[in-house]
Amino acid sequence: MALARKLKGAAGMMKVGSQLFTAGGPQAVERLAALGHSIFLDLKFHDIPNTVASAVRAAVGLPKLRLMTIHTSGGLAMMRAACEAAGTKKNRPNLLGVTILTSIDAEEMSRVGYQGSPATRAVELAKLAQQAGLDGAVASIHEVSAIREACGPEFIILVGGVRPAASARNDQSRIGTPAEAVHAGADYLVVGRPITGAADPRSAARAITNEIRAASARALHATA
Repeated sequence: MALARKLKGAAGMMKVGSQLFTAGGPQAVERLAALGHSIFLDLKFHDIPNTVASAVRAAVGLPKLRLMTIHTSGGLAMMRAACEAAGTKKNRPNLLGVTILTSIDAEEMSRVGYQGSPATRAVELAKLAQQAGLDGAVASIHEVSAIREACGPEFIILVGGVRPAASARNDQSRIGTPAEAVHAGADYLVVGRPITGAADPRSAARAITNEIRAASARALHATA
């Protein structure tokens, strides 16, 4: 909550992931929303269709929820059940399908039984998510352009593993800078430890926001 207060007005929304939700539950979301933050609920639901549908149905009632995630590898039936559970209200949160985690490289994919490269697999899973009716997908910077080409301009693409040039890689394999993500065509950028681990999180968030704005302006100029 102290971090959330520092970042008010400096970040587009706050991500509530497995660690925070396990520790604080729905009340964590409610407290962040009470500060005025919009919420990205990143719990990556992955289970049988009925269980995921029930989880999504419970989540959409949380305040100020804008984005939430499920795993595309749960299959078409699971994703369709999640879409149905999310409802059709105009202000419902966007449902995004996680493709290949940014911590996974080609060697790790092979180890867990995935065929092909991370890029190829991510595009195929994004297309499956679109077929199921999801609003978008989560991928690394390296797959954004191919997903955009395959799924069109309205399909939301959220990018994880975003690191400013001077930041550590941590446990991420397929990463890139904020500017690279913007130029690739990402709609949303998730930036965690470069902000949460900074001595001055608000200044770190502002610097990243400025980099995004500068990159967006260059992209618009190039398009024009």
